[in-house]
Amino acid sequence: MTLNGSNKLRDMSPGCEWRETEFRSPRFEGLETWPNREILGALLGGQHQALNAVAQALPQLESAIDAAVARLSGEKGRIIYVGAGTSGRLAVLDGIELTPTFGWPLERLEYLFAGGDAGLNHAIEGAEDDAVAGQSEMEAIKPTPQDVVLGLAASGTTPYTRAAIHVAREAGSLTIAFANNPGSPLISDAEFGVLLATGAEVLSGSTRLGAGTSQKIALNRFSTTLMIGLNKVHRGHMVDMQASNEKLILRAQRMVIEITGCDLVTATAALEQCDYHTKLAVLIVEGQEKNAALSLLRRHKGNLAAALSDK
Repeated sequence: MTLNGSNKLRDMSPGCEWRETEFRSPRFEGLETWPNREILGALLGGQHQALNAVAQALPQLESAIDAAVARLSGEKGRIIYVGAGTSGRLAVLDGIELTPTFGWPLERLEYLFAGGDAGLNHAIEGAEDDAVAGQSEMEAIKPTPQDVVLGLAASGTTPYTRAAIHVAREAGSLTIAFANNPGSPLISDAEFGVLLATGAEVLSGSTRLGAGTSQKIALNRFSTTLMIGLNKVHRGHMVDMQASNEKLILRAQRMVIEITGCDLVTATAALEQCDYHTKLAVLIVEGQEKNAALSLLRRHKGNLAAALSDK
């Protein structure tokens, strides 16, 4: 599986002459001399461009999500995020939110970030250009055909991310790439490519602006729709949410009440039986013993509607 010394690894050099995200738009010449209100308006326009880019990419997102649901519907597949700089930080942010929001198991999440944990807080010189590190770090977590690997790079050329994606794809993992430049090699490296064509930034090359916003929007769309496809949502409720504070405990109570029509006392008693796992509490309110409710959910891969129909 090694790429070290191969043409693939050596060819992962940045090169930027064709990247639209590096272009300077004449429209923003002298931006620094504009009144603040005009600067704010220009920056907001860049965000609208980011939203439009995601809208254009919805067909690619849909195809990638369909494939990801198929890989992750079992009990072993992981979601693995790979990136550097702003793209990598957005990837980590997306993954971190999956466990409290949707109950996605921590052991089924991995993050590869150029420069490691230190790179999350400050730039590590040359980390994103280290293809060998991307290769070795992906090999170290042993990707499998059950895994879904997301690689993000605004440029679409980041050697660290490209090398990691190559290793994962050779291992049979489902690979999905997000990039902001047409013709990006990262898009071709992955099985599914999501092009977010945001074009030139208001500040030339500052991809934390439009490109970063488009990646955040696309990741939100991707992971939320993925979790819905994996039976983490019922009637618009996040029924695998972790009730880890007072606000979320109240939300869990409200979900049980709205789904079953029971009163607060009944909802609370059911939730307390199962450590505030909303799905289980709903089934308990509907007359199931806790162990029987667990069996129903396992039988139907966490689909609460199916479990309720089968009770």
